[in-house]
Amino acid sequence: MVEGMQPREDDASAGPARGDLVDLRDGTFHAPVVGVQNNHAGPRTPKPWPHQVGTIPPEAACFQDRAERARLTAALALDGAVMDAPTARAGVVVGLGGVGKTQLAAHYARSIWRSGQLDVLVWITAGNREAVVRGYAAAGADLLGVDPADPDGAAAAFLAWLEPKAGQKVCRWLVVLDDVSDPADLNGRWPPACPTGRVLVTSRRQDAALITGRHQILVGVFTPAESLAYLTHALPPSEPHDELAALAEDLGHLPLALSQAAAYLTDTGTRAADYRRLLASHTTHLCDAAPDTLPDGQQRAVAVTWALSIEHADRLRPAGLARPLLQLAAFLDGNGIPDTVLTSTPARNYLALHRASSAPCEQADETQGRREVPERDVRVALGALRRLSLIQHTRTTPHTAVRVHQLVQRATRDSLSADACRHMAHVVADALMDAWPESELDTRLAQAMRANTGALANLVEGAALYTDGVHRVLYRAGRSLGESGQFHAAVDHFRTVHEKADEHLGADHPDTMAARNNLASWRGESGDAAGAADAFAALVSDRRRVQGADHPDTLAARHNLAHCRGEAGDAAGAVEAFASLVSDRRRVQGADHPDTLAARHNLARWRGESGHTAKAAAALAELVAVQVRVQGAEHPNTLAVKHSLARWRGELGNAVGAAEALTELLTVQLRVQGAEHLNTLAVKHSLARWRGEAGDAVGAAEALTELLADQLRAQSPIHPNTLAVRHSLARWRGEAGDAAGAAEAFAALVSDRRRVQGPDHRDTLAARHNLAHWRGEAGDAAGAAEAFAALVSDRQRVQGPDHPDTLLSRREVLAWRDRARIDPMPKAADRSTIRRWAARLWRKRPARP
Repeated sequence: MVEGMQPREDDASAGPARGDLVDLRDGTFHAPVVGVQNNHAGPRTPKPWPHQVGTIPPEAACFQDRAERARLTAALALDGAVMDAPTARAGVVVGLGGVGKTQLAAHYARSIWRSGQLDVLVWITAGNREAVVRGYAAAGADLLGVDPADPDGAAAAFLAWLEPKAGQKVCRWLVVLDDVSDPADLNGRWPPACPTGRVLVTSRRQDAALITGRHQILVGVFTPAESLAYLTHALPPSEPHDELAALAEDLGHLPLALSQAAAYLTDTGTRAADYRRLLASHTTHLCDAAPDTLPDGQQRAVAVTWALSIEHADRLRPAGLARPLLQLAAFLDGNGIPDTVLTSTPARNYLALHRASSAPCEQADETQGRREVPERDVRVALGALRRLSLIQHTRTTPHTAVRVHQLVQRATRDSLSADACRHMAHVVADALMDAWPESELDTRLAQAMRANTGALANLVEGAALYTDGVHRVLYRAGRSLGESGQFHAAVDHFRTVHEKADEHLGADHPDTMAARNNLASWRGESGDAAGAADAFAALVSDRRRVQGADHPDTLAARHNLAHCRGEAGDAAGAVEAFASLVSDRRRVQGADHPDTLAARHNLARWRGESGHTAKAAAALAELVAVQVRVQGAEHPNTLAVKHSLARWRGELGNAVGAAEALTELLTVQLRVQGAEHLNTLAVKHSLARWRGEAGDAVGAAEALTELLADQLRAQSPIHPNTLAVRHSLARWRGEAGDAAGAAEAFAALVSDRRRVQGPDHRDTLAARHNLAHWRGEAGDAAGAAEAFAALVSDRQRVQGPDHPDTLLSRREVLAWRDRARIDPMPKAADRSTIRRWAARLWRKRPARP
């Protein structure tokens, strides 16, 4: 039959001739039908074509034409030579419950039926095997006249009739099996391959038995534009578009949730903003936000949409793990959960306890006494959740391996009691801490760990993570923020932790003061060294009062106070504070304690910063010997002291010796900590600097170019360490003769530092200093003088009029004004003086112990 033509209803060739009986062995027609009596008077008359069996669900209000429709149409399209096609066109539409799979299938079926592309359309709601058989039997009764009293026989007759046969009238058919819950229900019940037939299945399942060899059409949530279009049509025009867009985001763009939310707003007269507040409340369950009467003939509210899927998943191997595993995932970031969190020891212990308490008796016996579920079983359980479309799981992006829709998470949490939620918060926090790597060379993984910790903290209420103290994962997340260069975010994080610790634990609790310590530390790193020093001074006073003068935490607070005084410009004050601290640490902790050695390291550093370079070098040489004796020649702390010693020897004028020492140190660093370790990169940075100071500016620039590539692999483009390498590279480009290139590089760096670190950060001010300098070296002496004048004003405001950096910038103003007026070309002596003044701004400060 030509595509698009329909047979006349009185055409006897519209189906098998009445009176023919299908032989179930080969599908051929032989003898007259003998009807089976069961409330039937006799054989039924086959319906003429075109004919529809079953009812297509009505189209939802405000139906959205989506990209998936085009993919489905293409997958099931019949080519011109349909009779030569080797197989039937079979498509499987899969996705999370509520994404609109049935609506998509119904729209497709209705469209091709109305366009005259079908002779027979069979729609079956295929929730179980019995429903599939009944649907086939109804089709057999309508199209063949067989008696549906024998459902299995009628179903078999219908499937055999679909099989193409020589000489049989061509029939263009579509069989839709909607909402298949178990692929096993279709064993032996798949429509046969036929060049003029199409099969369309919708299911939440993604089992290989269902999708292998068939076109899989994955259906996701609405796009933001589709969500907004839906709500705009479904709700009164008085609702602002920004509120509707925010509501769609709150609902995760899930079509089912959007339709039920629109019905709730319409039925109750609630505004979108009020509905969003209802959803945001921790005391509201999803069922409380559902309309009394569901729209579009829907059978289940969002809150119970996935209950059947979870039940199915929990029965799959390994039985009893899918549900508790989904509970763990419900307290994490649905946009991406590292699978190492779900396979961590705390997570597997939780799963073992759940399996032991809820599994069948024989399984509980098998797991009795187990401490944890094997990792392999967890991964199989993740597969079960994926097969039911409850999660997305991929191994190609391990840092975001598991994704869960936010409403699936919400519904899962709603099923737990308040006590269970508090317990889950601790289990998940322990799992995060267990999975968090100490070294964060994988920046994407570190970002995912922070996002999951933030999600957990936002989901749990009150003191859930502050019971008997602040959970350590909150400290780890804040430290990760700071170490990634997000200093202001680290400050905000620890401000929140401190406020909640103060509320739940009290101001004098050790964890509350620990949060204050972290808050002050990252405040200093963000550029507010003076404010950090004030905060540490207050903390030292409180620690002395609560914990005593000799408590390790009090001594640690004094250490940080001394460091911040130095960073605020009071190098002499830092020397005095560290000298006192070294004495007290020796008395309390002993001369060889690592904290005592760290204080000696910092004391030497600030002696050098205060102008006593020779004393700094001598103190560090002595300290190296102690470090080797106490912690070993290749301990990271020993290597750090050697790094500092090389620096101060260079500052004494022995640049060649500093470069040689750093070359030797780099060999050890590469062997001990590896090429991508941050300490190794820091040594490479220093080595390049001292190569340049020794006269090889070109070699320094080349080494820094290579280092920048390494730094970008290890950390983000906006990490302070990356910006520091760019700073040095720009400087040595200028020293190598490219003053204009240096000025251009510093201009870009100033812009990035302002954006990332803020306009008043000391590193931003240092970059501005160097930008002004190289503008002058490139020939714009007047512009350099003007830039330095503006910098002096900002340094006085931020750092104070007597800060060494402020004084240096003031001298630069005079120097460049003089050069602009008298001599546009610098004298050799002037260049040397300027370099000495600016040297401390180009140095890379050693990391705090």
